[in-house]
Amino acid sequence: MSDDKTMERIKTCAWWPYWRDDVIEYCHSCDRCQKANKATGKRFGLMIHIQEPCTPWEVVHMDWVTALPPGSEKYYNECLVIIDRQIKTPIFLPCHKDDTSMDTALLIWNRVISHSGLFKNIISERDPKFTSASWKNLHEHLGTKTIFLNNLPSID
Repeated sequence: MSDDKTMERIKTCAWWPYWRDDVIEYCHSCDRCQKANKATGKRFGLMIHIQEPCTPWEVVHMDWVTALPPGSEKYYNECLVIIDRQIKTPIFLPCHKDDTSMDTALLIWNRVISHSGLFKNIISERDPKFTSASWKNLHEHLGTKTIFLNNLPSID
């Protein structure tokens, strides 16, 4: 409820000196009221409608699993997760934190695209590897559309 609604309810059944100030102070300090009246956190962008794919591996989601337990140099310390939007099949590609966008592109080409074919759309967050000029140029030439998420709660 807002301050005004609360005041309307109270004025019919109670009165005390400075009651309006007390009601406003109470409403502004009430945790439940604050959660109900104000959006918390970062504002979301507009929803994006992604047409459902007709065939597998047409639209994929990509994201990183980072901060894996440390190992020596020969061990992998990150994992690229690629999920097909139609059949929801995940592929986990171990990689190194220091890999460049071209290293990532080669890994995807050799381990996924060589078996599944080219993607039409790639949905990912704005990771520096996915926003680099070389990544953009590669996908322009391949005809793949890259869609970046900006704090979106969900995608249709």
